[in-house]
Amino acid sequence: MNVLGIETSCDETAAAVVTDGTRVRSNVVSSQVASHRPYGGIVPEIASRRHVEDLPAVVVRALRDAGMDWDEVDALAATCGPGLATSLMIGLSAAKALALRLGKPLRGVNHVEAHLYSLFLGSGAPAPGDVCPLVALMVSGGHTCLVRVDGVGRYRLLGQTMDDAAGEALDKGANLLRLGYPGGPAIEAAARGGDPAFIRFPRGLEQRSPGEMFGGFDRNLCFSFSGLKTSLLYYLRDRPDALGDDRLRHVAASYQEAVFDTLLSRLESALEQEAVRAVGCVGGVARNRRLREKLEALARSSGCRLVLARPEFCTDNAAMVAALAGAAGTNTLPDDGALDVQPDLVLTSA
Repeated sequence: MNVLGIETSCDETAAAVVTDGTRVRSNVVSSQVASHRPYGGIVPEIASRRHVEDLPAVVVRALRDAGMDWDEVDALAATCGPGLATSLMIGLSAAKALALRLGKPLRGVNHVEAHLYSLFLGSGAPAPGDVCPLVALMVSGGHTCLVRVDGVGRYRLLGQTMDDAAGEALDKGANLLRLGYPGGPAIEAAARGGDPAFIRFPRGLEQRSPGEMFGGFDRNLCFSFSGLKTSLLYYLRDRPDALGDDRLRHVAASYQEAVFDTLLSRLESALEQEAVRAVGCVGGVARNRRLREKLEALARSSGCRLVLARPEFCTDNAAMVAALAGAAGTNTLPDDGALDVQPDLVLTSA
């Protein structure tokens, strides 16, 4: 089955064609970074306007790159949530129109579930049955959470952020360091050659709280980055020379290390509590080399297999959307005429 997928949940305009839930025939992403950089973050109105402008050409290119004609498309898929409402509407509306014109079925896809499925996408990726159950760390600009994955469509949310997502913390840190946007890649570049132990910034929720809950989750499996950002702000206020070339790389490396240590400490706790075979990481921040190094070390020490999404499937893309819609056992939503965007859509289990 050939599925044409569309992804417009935030600031990436993407389309892809995937066959039988595994074979990626094309994967086209149009980035909006240059449009949002002057504002230091994503402006929803600009994002939705760019989706309207870019999506037609992106869809046509995805079909062309796949070497297919319109009549070879068997189904459509689009992200319906979570995400920015105005951005989601562009992609879902386009998919509805195409499905109607082609007389093909349409499936609505959960953005977070699609990211989890990216662990099984691409050549050399394991099949779900080879590594599940696993604990996955979802880490991006909009989402940071821990999920137990027992198979495709079978999930249990273990913990989530109490304030910012990790990617958001990196963006705000980069802004304080005057490194520009997007913050994750900017801090990674600035941190090269820096000493991650130069400054000991706080790790969120370092004090363990047995039995304490947050939003229905074990607080020891939740994340917090608010204190870290404040600590960086005060450090820079008290040391005007901290942004000099010699010191900046050490400050950037130390801040990045604090973000990743916060993530890894919670992930380690989850691995101690859950009987799993593997540990995975998905989302845009999962592209970071330092984070991947630390994940490899944690996997070795815990005796679990490490499963990482391929770099091209870490950031928002439509291949994961189309693949999930074509896989068996997923929680995709059929278009019964009432399918609509759900900006606050939660991850559910079949």
